[in-house]
Amino acid sequence: MSTKHEPSRGSWYLLTGLLIGLALGLLVAWVLAPVEYLETAPASLRPDFKDKYRGMIASAYLVTGDLGRAQSRLSLLGDVDPVQALTLQAQNTHAAGDPDGSAYALARLADALKQSPSEAGLSPTPELIASLIQSPAGGATLTPTRRPSSVLTPIYTPTPRPTRTPTPTVGAAFVAVAPESICDLNLPEGLLQIEVKDVAGQPIPGVEIIISWEDGEEHIFTGLKPELGNGYSDFVMKPNIGYSVQLASGSQLVTNLSAPSCQTDGGESYRGGILLLFQQP
Repeated sequence: MSTKHEPSRGSWYLLTGLLIGLALGLLVAWVLAPVEYLETAPASLRPDFKDKYRGMIASAYLVTGDLGRAQSRLSLLGDVDPVQALTLQAQNTHAAGDPDGSAYALARLADALKQSPSEAGLSPTPELIASLIQSPAGGATLTPTRRPSSVLTPIYTPTPRPTRTPTPTVGAAFVAVAPESICDLNLPEGLLQIEVKDVAGQPIPGVEIIISWEDGEEHIFTGLKPELGNGYSDFVMKPNIGYSVQLASGSQLVTNLSAPSCQTDGGESYRGGILLLFQQP
């Protein structure tokens, strides 16, 4: 008489149970009851939300001129190099067509931080941290608030130290140096390169440049291509069109600018470019 032994299935039952438990756990955590972050610090935001946050800070600085407050707010993002983060975002925003109009504000704030290194380490106040945490309504606010208290305490507002600003003073109009024709096959055809410098010959970022022609006008800003210089900006001229250039802050009006005709060593024609310098006298 022989007996048959059925193989043990205990281990399979255990593995099946673990898989089912894991699947149910993921279902609950990801679908049925996902984690909701109601109060979080700006440093933990997604990169795109951080960009929006920087844009709001730069816009507020452009209106108020309060560099200390802007630095306190930027420090909440935890950027290793706030100036580099602002500059890179300004470049990307400009390259994308500047849909929200923040490229200029970002460039101006970045330049202000460069001019004020002593204030770069300013840490945020507890009131500012509390006010920038998301409110119960789910929105973020940029205005610090205090809870009512029976004891009156002074509200400290960081005041930026006096710094040298690169923007021209009132009445210090810029002088345009004679335009220089550039024939360089390594540059885009018809490239109009513009540089803006102060009386000491230092480049000035954030300067608005107005380029106009018979049926159009465009505004560009210096400092959005720092790898080419903080006072640099450029514009591609179309064939057979005359352009006029002037600084919005006040300068000579340069007229009748058009792409010069150049030739390669083989005798082929192509459109060259122009280098134009504006400088304070």
